[in-house]
Amino acid sequence: MPDESNRKSVTYADAGVDISGGDRAKEKIKFLAQKTFNRNVLGGIGGFGALYRLDLQRWKNPILVSSADGVGTKLKVAFELGLHHTVGADLVNHCVNDIAVQGAMPLFFLDYFASGKLDAEVTEDVVTGLADACKANGCALIGGETAQMPGFYSDGEYDLAGFIVGAVDRDKLITGADIKAGDVLIGLPSTGLHTNGYSLARKLLFEVAGYKATQYVTAIKEKAGAALLKTHRSYLNVIQKLATAGLTTGMAHITGGGITENLPRILPKSLTAQVELGSWPVLPIFEHLRELGKVSEEEMLRTFNMGIGLIAAIPAAKFTRAKNLLDRAEEKFHVIGRVVKGERRVQYT
Repeated sequence: MPDESNRKSVTYADAGVDISGGDRAKEKIKFLAQKTFNRNVLGGIGGFGALYRLDLQRWKNPILVSSADGVGTKLKVAFELGLHHTVGADLVNHCVNDIAVQGAMPLFFLDYFASGKLDAEVTEDVVTGLADACKANGCALIGGETAQMPGFYSDGEYDLAGFIVGAVDRDKLITGADIKAGDVLIGLPSTGLHTNGYSLARKLLFEVAGYKATQYVTAIKEKAGAALLKTHRSYLNVIQKLATAGLTTGMAHITGGGITENLPRILPKSLTAQVELGSWPVLPIFEHLRELGKVSEEEMLRTFNMGIGLIAAIPAAKFTRAKNLLDRAEEKFHVIGRVVKGERRVQYT
């Protein structure tokens, strides 16, 4: 039997978890989160559950709309460049768009941040990005989870995910059920890849082409890493303008699966989206990725957004009003197709 008399007492820190460091980081997180609070946030950061009061004077017959997502392998680029502020905005904006296309206004957001060993500066950068994006989108960052899991993540790496809740009055809910044959499809430009297709993009740029993230790439007229880290755009303002004016029958956030898989999600079964290729400018990053991997058109369209981050269906009779509204708001858009009778799918022409 082993002699236990001289055995050292083992602590959580010996296992790789710095509780004191985590507590210090959480104090900074609390400060950043509180800057996003509004009068509907009850209590503060640190409770077992976050509390939010639904303003029933604002919502007559409220429907809660929620979504959860992560940043994915875009984080690998952030790790390599040591730039961590933008991924927080990526996450918030992605989740905001997911609920906004159903007419919802974002109310509150919670995040999940996990790493092998907590780096206070990195954590602060990430949460600063989360808080700034929450404030810009008018929602409160009211809680989340910061986890240290030694041995689970490689040194210097972390995972980031989030959960959002918004609200819309029942009679303002946008589901796509009112889309009809003849509706015009307009596309709003993306800033880049947003948060999808990074496994393929990284393989093509860093393995096939052999670029470094810091390397200037003539074909795209910028550094490879900078092109990949462009922030996922929030479409909340333009969505709300169209929805409030009653000018759209359905909207699709173009995320994983591209136009091919996302646009059919809002179409009634008897209708088809007829999308005209070449009706919008494809961003140079997508053209270069296509060329590097000799990627087929079909594969590109079901992997990347190809320069279109949001598609809205506009009744033909309301198109001029929608165009005028978007022009006044200085919102760029492209007419990319129409809705026609047929199966529930996308037809490229």
